[in-house]
Amino acid sequence: MRHLLLTVVLGLILMPAQALAGTTLELAGTYASGLFDESAAEIVAFDPETKRAFVVNAHEGSVDVIDLADIANPALVTTIAFMDYGDGVNSVSFCNGMLAVAVQGASKQDNGRVVVCDADGNALADFEAGALPDMVAFTPDGNYILCANEGEPNGEYSIDPEGSVTIIDISGGLDAATVAVADFTAFNGQEAVLNEQGVRISHPGSSAAQDIEPEYIAVAPDSKTAFVALQENNAIAVVDVASATVTNIFSLGLKDWAGLGLTLDASNKDDAINMQSWPVLGCYMPDAIAAYEAGGTVYVVTANEGDSREYDTYVDEERVKDAVLDPEAFPNAAELQDEAALGRIKFITDLSDTDGDGDLDRIVGFGGRSFSIYSADGEQVFDSGDDFETIIAERYPEFFNTTDDESAFDDRSDDKGPEPEGVALGVVGGKTYAFIGLERMGGVMIYDITDPSAPVFQDYVLNRNFAADPATPEAGDLAPEGMYFVSADQSPSGTPLLITGCEMSGTTTVYEIIQ
Repeated sequence: MRHLLLTVVLGLILMPAQALAGTTLELAGTYASGLFDESAAEIVAFDPETKRAFVVNAHEGSVDVIDLADIANPALVTTIAFMDYGDGVNSVSFCNGMLAVAVQGASKQDNGRVVVCDADGNALADFEAGALPDMVAFTPDGNYILCANEGEPNGEYSIDPEGSVTIIDISGGLDAATVAVADFTAFNGQEAVLNEQGVRISHPGSSAAQDIEPEYIAVAPDSKTAFVALQENNAIAVVDVASATVTNIFSLGLKDWAGLGLTLDASNKDDAINMQSWPVLGCYMPDAIAAYEAGGTVYVVTANEGDSREYDTYVDEERVKDAVLDPEAFPNAAELQDEAALGRIKFITDLSDTDGDGDLDRIVGFGGRSFSIYSADGEQVFDSGDDFETIIAERYPEFFNTTDDESAFDDRSDDKGPEPEGVALGVVGGKTYAFIGLERMGGVMIYDITDPSAPVFQDYVLNRNFAADPATPEAGDLAPEGMYFVSADQSPSGTPLLITGCEMSGTTTVYEIIQ
């Protein structure tokens, strides 16, 4: 690994990981749905009492229940259908004998439901959620169910529901449950201020509450505070759970690749691994996030995927080769716009033209190709820099930045690289580990994050056979999305586990965590 680097930029502190230490994953068993590229295995939850995993099967609009009593031979027990409640299952969470399921409405712009079942799939209660309920989670104390309602617009952008967080208080039991909504209407009229602060409000016809799109929820260990990833807004909202109030929104900032001396491969047309310090800023835009405590302080871990908005009447991405670059900012524009340089990379239109004159004053790309750690008030204390692409280049040079549905060399370099999407945290042997799933390349990056300011890279585990047709079971796990950590005391095997749901291959795989 490269030498330790400490750089400060835009008020953020970024440090590459230290040297290889050794905790890894060992494949235990896989349940294969037999469906390829059908989103048949996404978000994962687990019940330690019944030793069952609950996996979102978006293709069927259901939840697959998988027996993990024998982790070497995962077996389908049953499938729980939710067609009576809406038109698609997006997320699951399990706690104290209850399975919470996020079900979207007849259209994405309609309000959805949070359905609560027992471990056998018997419905116990259901509650109204907002538009496009995308992620559901119990608080650690089991007293609340939280649901992130993304509120995506329709294709014409004529209907743009407000993003929100549904908070269901079940502390008195399901029969006495109450529902509250943490919304973002208090930020309406502050769109310009939010943009100045780095909280991206991009669609010109939408209010802040409409433009904000909650993606994922992480809850502090004390169950009092929720952190909500606002992916397209490049921000995190802080929510007081008891009062259902958004108390803060903080920007995640931009990653200055060249300023930090970091490298990335920005082209899929150069026929090479071409890691350079390009003049690009990365917009982190995390998908999954997680929260943990270290030294009495709460931290938030983010998987910096990046995501664009592509609708019939509004698209926020273009390629650099098709743009006009400001001649003062980019005197070597012609060189940079070559397809083997930055010409192929996609930039964020509203963030790259800072003065509104139609040319690019800077190049802001999608995602950070990394994971980061933030304090609860928004200070970045760590970012993995260019670790992911560097490690992939060292270990899999023939399939560097491949994609999830074919084994094509350098296919995703212009599109967010390996694309970190999922993250799970777990304590093993007194140390806290982060497991980060890479959607396109596949596999899991493992870091010891016990010290939030100095994580230590452990291993990269990739259960993928590049020689096999991706559409066949022999190809292994493609596009890990949801991941779930099982502690040793709750594990069927007595060893800590990581369960992954892989969207492209439709597989649910169990790993033992080995130290």
